[in-house]
Amino acid sequence: MLPPYIIEEIRRRENEQRRRHEQPQLELPVPIVIPPQGQEPRRDDDDRGVIIIDL
Repeated sequence: MLPPYIIEEIRRRENEQRRRHEQPQLELPVPIVIPPQGQEPRRDDDDRGVIIIDL
């Protein structure tokens, strides 16, 4: 078994290495949209359609 100070040093180095290699993260505030009463929730594909452009 390793002495406690060696185990602590290994943990410290692993944490240091993890901090150096982590990508920074930013949490974006996402608004919560509650649909009005009596209406179905809107689907993402409701506005999709076909557009024909004749050149």
